[in-house]
Amino acid sequence: MISHAVLTAMLPEHLLLLGIVLLILMEVTSRWQRASLWVALACVGGAAVVAASLSLSGYSATPFAGQFSVDPATLLAKAMVLALALPVLLMSRDDFADSGEFALLLLSSLYGACLMQSADSFLTLFLGLEIMSLPLYVLVLLAYRRPQSAEAALKYLVLGGVASAMLLMGASLLYGASGSLGLDSFAKALSATHPIAGDGLSRAAVVLVVLAFFLKAAIVPFHAWAPDAYEGASVPVTAYMATIVKAAVLLAVVRLFGVSVLASPMLELLAVLPLASIVWGNLAAMKQPSLRRMIAYSSIAHAGYLFYALLGAAAGRLQAVAFYVLAYALMNLLAFAALPSTADDVQRDWLDNLRGLFHRAPFAALMIAMAMLSLAGLPPFPGFIAKFLIFRNVIAAGHTTYAILGLVGSYLGIYFYLRVIQLMFMGPDAAVVPAGRTHGLAMAASLICLTAALLLAVFPGWVLAYF
Repeated sequence: MISHAVLTAMLPEHLLLLGIVLLILMEVTSRWQRASLWVALACVGGAAVVAASLSLSGYSATPFAGQFSVDPATLLAKAMVLALALPVLLMSRDDFADSGEFALLLLSSLYGACLMQSADSFLTLFLGLEIMSLPLYVLVLLAYRRPQSAEAALKYLVLGGVASAMLLMGASLLYGASGSLGLDSFAKALSATHPIAGDGLSRAAVVLVVLAFFLKAAIVPFHAWAPDAYEGASVPVTAYMATIVKAAVLLAVVRLFGVSVLASPMLELLAVLPLASIVWGNLAAMKQPSLRRMIAYSSIAHAGYLFYALLGAAAGRLQAVAFYVLAYALMNLLAFAALPSTADDVQRDWLDNLRGLFHRAPFAALMIAMAMLSLAGLPPFPGFIAKFLIFRNVIAAGHTTYAILGLVGSYLGIYFYLRVIQLMFMGPDAAVVPAGRTHGLAMAASLICLTAALLLAVFPGWVLAYF
């Protein structure tokens, strides 16, 4: 019975592990390497379907008590993370051709992202976080096309190590205060009535854990790695970091906080720094010369919106965060997938070279424009609905002042999103721009993202019902 529970509950992870083993064998034997992309797509797609099916059937299990468990919400989070990885794999063909290293590292990182969603202890959470992060440091350098890639990977590695150290230190302090490594010890430390809540050791532990996730999500002032890492990596890797990694981290944060009701001073910490991220991310994005660097600062602002969800009532946190990361990820993936490929990676997303893109590549310009409008939070796009859910929950929880400040900060982002559209549609054609085109698989990825985004916009209630 135990073995059956382990097999079924961890079936999405087992399918990813199967893909990893197959890809390693293909690399070692140097056979069927051209099929590496299709093997990865089959395993990730199969894992996503299995996770969604188990979630819809209401499956719950605890194969490893106190360490790992699944329930419908957990499985739905896994299905979402895995499904979002499919467009990344499709758009990777242009940058990584028939190399299997990208697919192998991506599946390894996804394994950690899924593990985080089922963590019941800091031990499992840390393990999942590291398994997700370590392949990323290599992915930033993989097939790099610009000299600063090495510096970006090093900065990401060092600051990622700092986040891991902070998480471990916070977990160890919580263990000292509560005698448990379970995630429930974090909720107890947040509680105003629990005996360990007033202990200085517990308070320090909670702050360290929260700051570790701030660093992973690139919240101000722990955001310095994001612009360099996003710009230095290839487009598929940047898309993966900006979407799937952020989704996995924020969904794990929601699981960590559970049904805890925030009180001072944790309430102020989770309001002020995300608010600073919203304002600074939107202001800094205005002056960026490249789309990738602009998206990096945009992601800093969006991380602020996502952490704002923790200010709302516990019952609506998962719904708000899940819908937001889905809408945000689909629009980012749409923009990256539609971006025409060129031989020069630096010139590919240089904003000045996007001038007049509509006249050279109308499909790409239309897709990127839709993505920008949604990321700006303008109706009727899904980004508007996502922001509405976040701020509605914050206001319902009685934090009206923070909600108003966050809304004002969000308006700052409209300028640079509309600037991209203005360059593509109303700006004069760039003087010297490589022709570039959106290849077949990248176009398929953009159409998948577009279809899913339209479903979110037209049937938001239907989607929210599953969350």
